[in-house]
Amino acid sequence: MSGVVVFGAGGRAGRAITAEARARGHRVTAVVRDPGKYAGLATDDGVRLVRGDVTDAAGIAGLVRGHGSVVHAVSPFSGPEQGFAGLDPLFYVKAADALIRGLPEAGVSRLLVVGLFANLKTAGGHPVLDDPEAFPQEIRPFAAAHTAGLDRLRTHGGAVDWLMLTPPARLEAGGTRTGGYRTGGDDVPESPAAHLSYADLAVALVDEHERPTLHRTRVSVFN
Repeated sequence: MSGVVVFGAGGRAGRAITAEARARGHRVTAVVRDPGKYAGLATDDGVRLVRGDVTDAAGIAGLVRGHGSVVHAVSPFSGPEQGFAGLDPLFYVKAADALIRGLPEAGVSRLLVVGLFANLKTAGGHPVLDDPEAFPQEIRPFAAAHTAGLDRLRTHGGAVDWLMLTPPARLEAGGTRTGGYRTGGDDVPESPAAHLSYADLAVALVDEHERPTLHRTRVSVFN
């Protein structure tokens, strides 16, 4: 079956996606900045652990050639405690530019991106990140950087068949895999109880690798 490249394979989403893809028989190229920190990812014969940078277009082309889909699950921000001194506000723009350039060079068209709840729209039509009552303003710089990357895909990603799947605010690291999920549009899910496990986020992403149904758009995904 066709292979999947997972950028950010060492993170929570990346690990879940790698595990889901392998469980379905797909080979996975797991891309991380420092393979020495993630040796455990390569214990499965179907996982190839490599060094790579999602902002390096030339390197991307070499890594993804021969695969069916590429997943971008990289996050340069682990939480407020990290601070923002080292956060590049253009990180997600650079990643989008590199993927938009690198995938076509390698003959790969499908790009699957893990989205961020903060740029879904509220009932008033404004992004969550613009509402100080709904979103912690101390982490707004990260949300703004992610939103800039989404805008880049929307305006310049036409040559790539991209899809961003955006989980709700309640994204559960220890949640179980139900195998079920729902997709919405560009808005926050109406149900205040909307949630999703990383495992089911991975199910949704691998489903779109196997049977693409959504194209060049961003949608919410929730349980």
